[in-house]
Amino acid sequence: MGLFVISLSDVGEGVAEAELVEWHVAVGDTVSEDQLLGVVMTDKAAVEIPSSVLGKVMKLCCEVGDVVAVGSDLIHLEVDGEGNTAGRTDSVEQTVSTTANLSENQTDEPKQKRDALKSNTHSKSQTADLRSSDRNIQQGGTAKQKVLAAPSVRQRARELGVELSTVSGSGPIGRIVHADLDKFTERRAQPGNGVKTPDASINIVKVVGMRRKIAEKMALSKSRIPHITIVEEVDVQYLEDLREELNEKHAQVRGKLTVLPFVMKSIIEAVREQPELNALYDDEAGTVAQHAGVHIGVATQTPNGLVVPVVRHSEMNSLWENASAVVNLAQACRDGSAGRDELTGSTMTITSLGPLGAVATTPIINHPEVAIVGINKMMIRPFWDGQQFVPRKMMNLSCSFDHRVIDGYDAAVFVQKLKSLLEKPAMLFLED
Repeated sequence: MGLFVISLSDVGEGVAEAELVEWHVAVGDTVSEDQLLGVVMTDKAAVEIPSSVLGKVMKLCCEVGDVVAVGSDLIHLEVDGEGNTAGRTDSVEQTVSTTANLSENQTDEPKQKRDALKSNTHSKSQTADLRSSDRNIQQGGTAKQKVLAAPSVRQRARELGVELSTVSGSGPIGRIVHADLDKFTERRAQPGNGVKTPDASINIVKVVGMRRKIAEKMALSKSRIPHITIVEEVDVQYLEDLREELNEKHAQVRGKLTVLPFVMKSIIEAVREQPELNALYDDEAGTVAQHAGVHIGVATQTPNGLVVPVVRHSEMNSLWENASAVVNLAQACRDGSAGRDELTGSTMTITSLGPLGAVATTPIINHPEVAIVGINKMMIRPFWDGQQFVPRKMMNLSCSFDHRVIDGYDAAVFVQKLKSLLEKPAMLFLED
């Protein structure tokens, strides 16, 4: 029997690390070739990790929520033959140690067998830990010592709300066992011991996967970009009349049009006159990259959170082609089939809450872009036509800009251009 190590391979150009968001196997499972082992995420794209061999799971090298560098070990399998760990003594010793620790917590095995296994692996476990310590000293680091505990102990600690670093271990080399958790929880329950008991009414949820990516992106944008937001009221009565007429004539063949492709078309026309808005700002280098192609990101809600698929070179598409692209990309995001290329590379973003939208919003710019267009709820409002109030379909646009590189005047010119085009939609097709 041999040890086969599956590492995190290259998951995309320029990607140095990925977050583990799912394990589909556990220690002790037998896996077949091409069976799904787990899922990692990078740049909001989920990547499945399959098994390349038939074997038994001996060790999971990371936990859900861990950020793993490309090339790092993900999982160790026991396989027939020699495996692929020639020259990797540390991996073999650590996996043997993990196997022994799991065995010591399996109460259905005879005690004599467990004691023998502990005795045979004790020295190897010490060797692995000492080598790890030596590496930290050689690197001049003062890294925090890793808490030693079996996966079953870690799982129980999470369920109890216990931070393992606060528990004293009685096992070999300070390893924490179930008895240590029992003692800790008993001591915590005693009044006046100074140990805080978690509130059972509070559910602590670890922020991982898509939600963590969204949190990081939003924090980056708000911490680095000084936003300026302009809200403008738009009369979309003529636009809605045109849209309904086009749908009546062409929906069955070309597909249905929403207001979104008209907004995309307006943006395309507006940035012809203001290319500095169809750009990305590198705040480290202090440069603005203006793009000839208009790659519009469309904020899309999915069961896992908000993602922004990209319609590349939208300026080359017809109204219906952009509408179809948005529908297809949104579906790919919701069913999890959207790839990295479909989720990156936007130069400006549109965001909309659809029928749930409010009168006005303050959209957060999709860093490193310099502008975002927000579509608010469409509703019938009284409109003064110069002689009387008449009912009209109205919609507010909420547009945010990076005030470091976009002046208020230029932002206002852009918003007024969008307003003009949407209020007189025939102007959108003068060059078509």
